[in-house]
Parts: sequence; structure tokens; C-alpha cells
Amino acid sequence: MKIAVVNGSVREQNYTGKALKLIVDEFESNNYEVIYIDLRAYSLPFPGLPIDNDDSKKMQNDLATVDAFVLGTPEYNGSYTAVLKNMIDNMGYPNAMKGKPIGLLGVASGKLGATKSLEHLRSVCSHIGGLVLPRVVSIGGIEQYFDEDGNCNDEETDKEIRVIPKNLIDYLNK
Repeated sequence: MKIAVVNGSVREQNYTGKALKLIVDEFESNNYEVIYIDLRAYSLPFPGLPIDNDDSKKMQNDLATVDAFVLGTPEYNGSYTAVLKNMIDNMGYPNAMKGKPIGLLGVASGKLGATKSLEHLRSVCSHIGGLVLPRVVSIGGIEQYFDEDGNCNDEETDKEIRVIPKNLIDYLNK
């Protein structure tokens, strides 16, 4: 089984990527193949606007054989990131996530976490036919849970983040 883990943040040293590292670790420790998608590696156009070096076909090919997805995003102005939306819009039609299970992770600095971004992301993923797992994970105050090297320093937060791959593995094994 192949799982795509997508980092919806393109900032250097972003907390989304630090949290997704735990998810990748959980999948790999359970012998799943992980394709980590760093959106900085793709040059994706806005739909309908051609660009030089369009990587949308490359991205579609990279994700064509994926069995499930985990999408991670910070909360930007009450929603998920524009780069993540652009990735979803460039996945072709029908979308590569159609009919596939999707786990969602949101991180934010505020106490409420990324609840708004996860609501929006769930809606879009469901609309394109993705099977969004009911248990999404939102971590508020994210910066207090990771050190400079990207290690999680809070056992409960580590456990909470690892719920996503555990639930996805349970779903895939049924």
C-alpha cells in the first residue's frame, strides 16, 4: 500500500511538516510505502493559466498509484492554504483522490487549532469524491509542542497526531 502525505505549507521549518513527520514515521513503522509531497517541488499553474515548466502532469503521475492520502495544513485566515487548493485543482478530472480514503491534519498557533481550515478542506475533499475519515486532528498552540529539530516534546500531542495513520491503516485493512 502506498500513502501520499502532503504538506500544505511551503514555509521553511513549518510546523505542519514537523507534525507530518510523525505520521510518516507511523506509516513506515507499519511497513507502508510513503510518498511525501512537498508542494515547493512542483510548479503548478492556476487552473486555466498556462505557465512554463508546468508540473501538474508530473504530480498527477506521482500520485496515480497512491491508495490513500493524508493532507496537512496550517490555518491561514480561517481556511487551508492556497498552495494546497492549487494542488487539488491540478490533480486532474476525475480527481486522483476520488474514491480514496483521506486523513486530515490541521495545525495553528491559536487555542482553537485549525478547525475552520479542516472544515473547508473536508468539504472540498468530499465534493471531489474523496472518502474523508471522520476523525480529523487539529492541534492548537502547535509551536509549543516541537523543538527546533522538529521533535515532538509532548506525549499527548504525539499520540493525537498518530491517530491519523492508525485510523487510516484500520480503514485500509477492513
